[in-house]
Amino acid sequence: MNQGLDTSEVSKVALVTGASGGIGLATATALAEKGYTVFGTSRRAVVGDVVAGVRMIPCDVTSDASVAAAVLDVEAAFGRIDLLVNNAGVGLFGAAEETSMEQVHQLFDTNVYGTMRMTHAVLPIMRLQRSGRIVNLSSILGLIPAPFSAHYSAAKHAVEGYSESLDHEVRGFGIRVVLVEPGMTQSAFDQNSSRADGSIRDYDAGCASVLGWISDGMKVADSPDGVAKAILIAAETKKPKLRYQTGKGMSRTAVLRRLVPAAAFDKSLRQQMRLA
Repeated sequence: MNQGLDTSEVSKVALVTGASGGIGLATATALAEKGYTVFGTSRRAVVGDVVAGVRMIPCDVTSDASVAAAVLDVEAAFGRIDLLVNNAGVGLFGAAEETSMEQVHQLFDTNVYGTMRMTHAVLPIMRLQRSGRIVNLSSILGLIPAPFSAHYSAAKHAVEGYSESLDHEVRGFGIRVVLVEPGMTQSAFDQNSSRADGSIRDYDAGCASVLGWISDGMKVADSPDGVAKAILIAAETKKPKLRYQTGKGMSRTAVLRRLVPAAAFDKSLRQQMRLA
């Protein structure tokens, strides 16, 4: 899929999943402005499309074949991949008991297995070139409980454990795996989110309380550009931290989660989410 570019002028090659909008597009654009040659993926992308300097390629992260084809295209064009940003993801809101296992499987197939598929496809390239950076988009909900988003939180906790463990496995090959943990972000993410496909009246009041908290939080939420800046730092820092939080108060929340007694943190979380 070489598009006639002079590969001798390319410094670093980046691959960003879920780049059709929101955090993914903001990140891909920021990387392109920084001098990266950027490939952005979308399930509906057409080969040859260029958006804000980003070369779009089709990729469905829930498909082994689609992931393999996308990575092969990038490698064939430039012979290397220096940065993978695993951003593709979907949301799921509702009580855990209201949610079917089919919905849970779909969520994990994108948010967890999609990250693993992309990483599994890219790692052989990075290992052979003895360098690379993988930035996995987690969430502050990968560190704290998320009432009425239990399965989404579980998926992000899984990405956290996978990323931290993998970083130790590949560090000896010049590869680092880094997590970016956004708080509430103003993006098109809600358009890719689903509601639980069941309905149990006993949960209505709690669900409404948490939705109200989310609605108020979105009024002061971080912008996709703010998250993209954190991803750029995570991608470029020579000695990266394992985790980068973005958004108002998120670093403080992460610290409190580690240091505050569990009962006190639990009480505070319920009060903030209007469940107390």
